[in-house]
Amino acid sequence: MDVLRQKSIKLTNYLQFLLEDGGASKLFNVITPREAGERGCQLSIQAQEHPKELFAKLEAAGVKCDFREPNVIRAAPTPLYNTFHEVWRFANILRRSD
Repeated sequence: MDVLRQKSIKLTNYLQFLLEDGGASKLFNVITPREAGERGCQLSIQAQEHPKELFAKLEAAGVKCDFREPNVIRAAPTPLYNTFHEVWRFANILRRSD
């Protein structure tokens, strides 16, 4: 379990880094606590503009995440089956919406 938790922390930290690298986005911000001990493997991403359209774009690209009203997209890079490349791909799709 320790190995899985360590990979989980690395995947989620990587996603957070990719989303926040280069400063805050105008279209979204991460609202999940930054500290790994205060969160699981998911990040809640608050969409500032057109949240449902952004979620639909992610779904159309084959990304599995969920939507919470009114404007939060939750992504959970799971250590058992997600890769660092998949995390990069998700962040790339999201950032291209910026």
